[in-house]
Amino acid sequence: MKRVLITGAAGFLGSHLCDRFITEGFYVIGMDNYITGDKKNISHLFDNPNFQFVEHDVTEFVKIDGDLEYILHFASPASPIDYLKIPIQTLKVGALGTHNLLGLAKVKKARILIASTSEVYGDPLIHPQSEDYYGNVNAIGPRGVYDEAKRFQEAITMAYHRFHGLETRIVRIFNTYGPRMRLNDGRVIPAFMGQALRGEDLTVFGDGKQTRSFCYVDDQVEGIYRLLMSDYVYPINIGNPHEISIRDFAKEIIKLTGTKQNVVYKGLPIDDPMQRQPDITLAKKILNWKPKVNRDKGLKITFEYFKTLSKEELYKSEHKNFESHIKK
Repeated sequence: MKRVLITGAAGFLGSHLCDRFITEGFYVIGMDNYITGDKKNISHLFDNPNFQFVEHDVTEFVKIDGDLEYILHFASPASPIDYLKIPIQTLKVGALGTHNLLGLAKVKKARILIASTSEVYGDPLIHPQSEDYYGNVNAIGPRGVYDEAKRFQEAITMAYHRFHGLETRIVRIFNTYGPRMRLNDGRVIPAFMGQALRGEDLTVFGDGKQTRSFCYVDDQVEGIYRLLMSDYVYPINIGNPHEISIRDFAKEIIKLTGTKQNVVYKGLPIDDPMQRQPDITLAKKILNWKPKVNRDKGLKITFEYFKTLSKEELYKSEHKNFESHIKK
């Protein structure tokens, strides 16, 4: 049985990846320090004989006994609320954590896939964003702790590939959604759905003309799996190219949830990108991948998941620190 290490295993994407690799017949070692992950996301796996959990911070030395064929590095805060609240940890997991895991991959002769992000493009000056675009990033702005952590992560990964001959893969993840997202983590879909469930008006930052493209988690996991198993070493965008403005998306959520809320507008967060849409030409050509789940279906599944959350989870507020970074 082949063995895979998945860091960030208790997070949104990490937990779905654990499920996928167990389904594919792997022995999965999940690693997380629960700084943003949640034990309930992987609790259904604790009795599975093909799953092992290790509570550990990857910014410290990582030791795994036995063979490893694959490593997937998904340990990182990924929402604005998280990386604005814990900026130093965000930088450390992108730098020290990635260095530790690349070193482990070298020792184990394992193939490693690094989770990068569309945020490496910053507030883009080209649209849609293709992998050969270098980006427009403010390194010293509030979001720079996340953007630059990921850009460094890509750079050191390619250095290990070129200098040590390490088998590396890099996925640039665009907005992804689905069950197990934290309801109040500052991202668009859980924020809107949480407000709808609480009977609050939906908050749109700026004038709402900024765009996003949302990929359902099953499609994202499929793309990641295909990339890991491919021979392609350079970054690949995985996301849904169907673009929508935030203003129109808020109206879509109100219609989906059957609520009567209004849309209210607040100042735009600093360095918030105005456009976000992946060019997935490479993913189609190299991985034979494109998203299959349409937004209507994915949003219905996600909303049904959020409806099962407890009142404590529904009313937990995490927005105070995030709103301190909004332009007045």
